[in-house]
This record gives sequence, C-alpha cells and structure tokens, in this order.
Amino acid sequence: MLKKTLVAGMAVCMLAACNNQSASTENKEAETSTTVASNNTLSEQEKKDGWELLFDGNSLAGWHKYGGNPVGAAWKVADSSIYLDASSKQDWQIKGGGDIVTDGEYDNFHLKLDWKIDTNGNSGIIIFIHEDSVKYTWPWQTGPEMQVLDNAGHPDAKITKHRAGDLYDLISCSKETVKPALQWNHVEIIAQNGKLELFLNGENVVTTTMWDENWKNLIAGSKFKNTEGFGTYKKGHIGLQDHGNNVWFRNIKIRKL
Repeated sequence: MLKKTLVAGMAVCMLAACNNQSASTENKEAETSTTVASNNTLSEQEKKDGWELLFDGNSLAGWHKYGGNPVGAAWKVADSSIYLDASSKQDWQIKGGGDIVTDGEYDNFHLKLDWKIDTNGNSGIIIFIHEDSVKYTWPWQTGPEMQVLDNAGHPDAKITKHRAGDLYDLISCSKETVKPALQWNHVEIIAQNGKLELFLNGENVVTTTMWDENWKNLIAGSKFKNTEGFGTYKKGHIGLQDHGNNVWFRNIKIRKL
C-alpha cells in the first residue's frame, strides 16, 4: 500500500512539474512575442511627448545613401531591424552598402536606438552630418560619431577613444557598459544648445559641450584636425555607418527639443 501511495505521489509531482515547465515555456514565448511586437513602435505617451520613429520596422523609408542615392541592397530589413548584410565585401565596406543617413536634418534632439554588432565588428552612429558629397567623401568627415564596436574582438578596442560608447577619437566613455557581440545595446544621444550627452545601456558615458574652445581643442588633437569643417555644423542628418561588418539597428526614434 505504501509503495502504491509513493508511486501515485511521484506521478502527481511529475505532472505538476510538466505543467509548470509548459507554463514557463508559454510565458517565455508570450514575452518574446510581446517584445517583438513592441519593437519599432511608439507608446501613446511617446506620441504625446513628440517622439517620431525613424524606422517603421518594415521598410527603409526615410533613409538614403549618403550623397543622395537610394539605400543599397546590402541594407535590409530583417527581424524587425535595419540590417547591414556584410556577405559581399567591396574594399573596406560592403557592395550595395555604404553609409546611410536620415532624410531629415536635426539640431536640438533626443535620439534613442538599439544596436548589436557581429563578432569582431565595427560601425557607428553619426550626428550633425553635413551632406556635401563633393566636399566630403564620407559623412564621418563632417559630424561626430558614437562608436559601435565589439570591444572583445575588434583591434580598434586597443585604441584610446575608439571603443564602444566613445565619442570617436574625441572623448573616451567614462565607463564600459557595452554588451558582448551579438547582444543588443541601448543608446541615447541628447544634443541641446551645444551640450552633448551620450548614454549606453542606461549609463551616461560622455558629456561635453560642442563648438566652444575646448571642443576646438579636442578636434585639434584628433585625426580630424585637418578636415575642414568637421564638428562645426549645428544641424544635420543622422547616419548609420557601413564599416564592412554585419550590424543591426532597431527602435530608432527621435524627439526634437
């Protein structure tokens, strides 16, 4: 009798465990579905606060290749993200790729987005781009860049001011908050009346003032010192860089300040 009771008890426990596991799996699937569904959308409060999407999750509307041409075929929409497919190299960039920029220009703004980079990958988020492809071959010759990088694998991580979260070649981030390759990172960039703040995964990693004497000195001590006009433009496009590696961007939204 005792043996039968033990067997029955074990069966009940096993059934409960299976039910709990099934419920856990269903909950995780529901959470994943909710997360995917919530990407590239605005809440009612965000709409009231003046936020607008720069990526609708379905198309590359609102973006073009730096210089005015349509976005190339290597930039794709995949898994609710803007994805640069780096399978076909062309010099140090990608065939059908190139840097892409917003159709609109911005001066005072609050930008949010998520990014993830491939193993050993490199990219960037560029602001205040002055689109003059006759004078400037690359958008990063005109506006500052927040570095996107696999710090664990890319050689640029060994260079001061070239690590993920840095204001590229100008200011090192105050702390390392970047996640490993192929994991999502959250960025916020706030530019208002010359004050520039960079946030990576919820931490303020760079704060500076643009266009003052200290800013001029930062540029004079950087690789951009001989690039006429770099960092001087007070309104411009926002750009995503093709540096020859797979990279993903999503939840790109902006609020004018």
